[in-house]
Amino acid sequence: MRFMVLVKADKNSEAGVMPSEQLLRDMGKFNEELANAGVLLSADGLHPSSKGARVKFSGGQRIVTDGPFTEAKELIAGFWIWQVKSKQEAIEWLKRAPFEETEVEIRQVFEAEDFGAEFTPELREQEERIRTQVAGKQ
Repeated sequence: MRFMVLVKADKNSEAGVMPSEQLLRDMGKFNEELANAGVLLSADGLHPSSKGARVKFSGGQRIVTDGPFTEAKELIAGFWIWQVKSKQEAIEWLKRAPFEETEVEIRQVFEAEDFGAEFTPELREQEERIRTQVAGKQ
């Protein structure tokens, strides 16, 4: 099972305040543990929402709104993608993260089999081609 682990933004991350050297060191150690255990697939931090944009789709319209966005509790400061056996395993790993004051959300990533019959053999083949193409660029 794959899970996306979403680190919520706070006033500091939205202000562009960079983490301390100690937090970077601790996070590096934690990420190394995840990688050594075969759990870590991806990990990245995100710039503040002031450097982002949102695109709202409404019928045929595309409405672009530049950041910053005010709903800080709904914003994401960074993420991991983990490969684990269960949600409980993801929770146990997350409990070891070197955070002091933040909120982190865990969400399972859909797999092909989750989509049922609507995900036809042709669509599965297309998905596999895309994954192979993307993997070749890394």
